[in-house]
Amino acid sequence: MAESPEPDRLSPAEVAQVRDTAERLRANIERVIVGNHRVVDLALVALLCEGHILLEDVPGTGKTTLAKALARSLDCSFRRIQFTPDLMPSDITGITYYNQKLGEFVFREGPLVAQIVLADEINRATPRTQAALLEAMEERQLTVEGTTVRMPSPFLVIATQNPVELEGTFPLPEAQLDRFLLRLRLGYPSEEDEDRILQRFEAASPLEALAPVIDAPALVTLARRLQRLYVAPPVRRYIVRLVQATRAEPAFELGASPRAALALFRAARAHAALEGRDYVLPDDVKTLAGPVLAHRLILSTQARLRGRDVEQLLADVVERVPVPLEG
Repeated sequence: MAESPEPDRLSPAEVAQVRDTAERLRANIERVIVGNHRVVDLALVALLCEGHILLEDVPGTGKTTLAKALARSLDCSFRRIQFTPDLMPSDITGITYYNQKLGEFVFREGPLVAQIVLADEINRATPRTQAALLEAMEERQLTVEGTTVRMPSPFLVIATQNPVELEGTFPLPEAQLDRFLLRLRLGYPSEEDEDRILQRFEAASPLEALAPVIDAPALVTLARRLQRLYVAPPVRRYIVRLVQATRAEPAFELGASPRAALALFRAARAHAALEGRDYVLPDDVKTLAGPVLAHRLILSTQARLRGRDVEQLLADVVERVPVPLEG
């Protein structure tokens, strides 16, 4: 019996192109975002995967600024939606109305039909409005009153939310959280970084001067190339064991889903490409485990009463799962 052909793998030149593009994007974004290299790199991972990003932190840490810097670095159509309690699903998806001149019903698309969508303070909208995003985020299409519209490519939702101020907010349901590739937190800057922020924004915001680094077709091409980045079977099974370990952990009422396993697989590929490699290491998987999996896990009642932290519990699970060794 003939052996299966060797799968087509990324060439060194293609890996170098991915890394070069990522470095140009990083340099552009860090003209605005100071001292948050890890968060910027993780955001680039999401861009290369065409995955959605949830930015969660207290007010004033730069969530919206980071989202805008990402959007301005891409030559793509951009819409910002300010989520409020009175926002209706049709306000973001669009409506079907009767056009008297044409004598027929016509669909008028809403702001959700764009390549980059900033969903600012997403948890201030009602669950009904939040649910309007589900189909678009997962299936890359929108159905309104029988009319189905394909979303443009790429299609990225960058959502922000404040986890501290709970009055007038609606927690994102598990189905919504599971559709975000990564959850990122910026945190407070160090003393030196905060001084650099004051200097950089002293005269005018550098955000206004940002120019696009890459256009939509190029981003889609890079994302498709990553599908050919090599993942050795032991590393693939390591991802599976990590995800299944979260389901067996008693402190978690709900473990990671198969969608989470796919997300970790794709994110590890993108991270390897950012590092200039054409293969994935277990360290790529460990680096992405927290941002990809933590927001998809639900603590058990006992764990919540004991004040357990989901990130620390997940880190403990990752440490317990044996890492595959070379050879």
